[in-house]
Amino acid sequence: MRRLLKPRRLFSLLALLALAALLALGQSFRVYERVWFKFNEWRHAAQWQEQSIWLPDYRVVLEAQPIEGLEDNVSALTYDPDRQTLFTVTNKQNELVELSLEGKVLRRIALHGFGDTEAIEYISRNVYVITDETHQRLLRVELHDDTKELHAEDAQQLALALGRGGNSGFEGLAYDSLGKRLFVAKERNPVHIYEVRGFPYEQSAQPTAVHVVEDLEHNRNLFVRDLSSLQYDERSGHLLALSDESRLVLELSANGEPISSLSLLRGMQGLRRSVPQAEGIAMDDQGTLYLVSEPNLFYVFKKREAP
Repeated sequence: MRRLLKPRRLFSLLALLALAALLALGQSFRVYERVWFKFNEWRHAAQWQEQSIWLPDYRVVLEAQPIEGLEDNVSALTYDPDRQTLFTVTNKQNELVELSLEGKVLRRIALHGFGDTEAIEYISRNVYVITDETHQRLLRVELHDDTKELHAEDAQQLALALGRGGNSGFEGLAYDSLGKRLFVAKERNPVHIYEVRGFPYEQSAQPTAVHVVEDLEHNRNLFVRDLSSLQYDERSGHLLALSDESRLVLELSANGEPISSLSLLRGMQGLRRSVPQAEGIAMDDQGTLYLVSEPNLFYVFKKREAP
């Protein structure tokens, strides 16, 4: 009997270690939160479907189209309602690139002195904010139809020393033009969304104060593994958060409650293949979603008509 006890104890120990590893892995990939969220998404579908963006109704209509003439890694995406075009940035050559709604390159604008550009956001006619991830800077720039290059020293700048910088800095931007709020996404360590009021400056003179809100309710239930991009929807007041590692677009209510999601995995939302590395998301006036993935892939998602 004594000889049988040792193998049994070893088996029990190995089983406990395997269980602990599975629990740790599940926690790392936020499996339990995602399962609970999917249950609540299904349970509250009737309540939220008419009051939200409701991402489950979206299907891909243009998948993984290479952006011709653009070989560098694209990062971020924003929609310009005045030009009815899209803008992205490349984080190797530091270029600002204007795209058509079909993913065609319209023009390329050189960026000088901007560091590691990871996000761009439309603010108002000809006004944008660009992030410098390495130095945790926000830069306000003006972009006109004849602009061929932009210099960082000419831009209004706001430095935000929030947490650790490096390659885990600001990855996404979204702007609420009615509330004059700029949402800033920190990629990881930890995943976090900040709210900035008072920047960009409306006048050339510096404002008396810039207010940064760190304890947003949006962070309390944010179960994604990283953040790549943000999009604010003024019709619903909801925020879209794009996560590359979680392969997910998450809709957050004005109170920070997760409401709906769009999966970027193969077989979901009509996708034939998983989106390899989602880096930017934007929404136009019609509610159409545009997405870019490294190195240069372009996607379009449209909402199905209600029966």
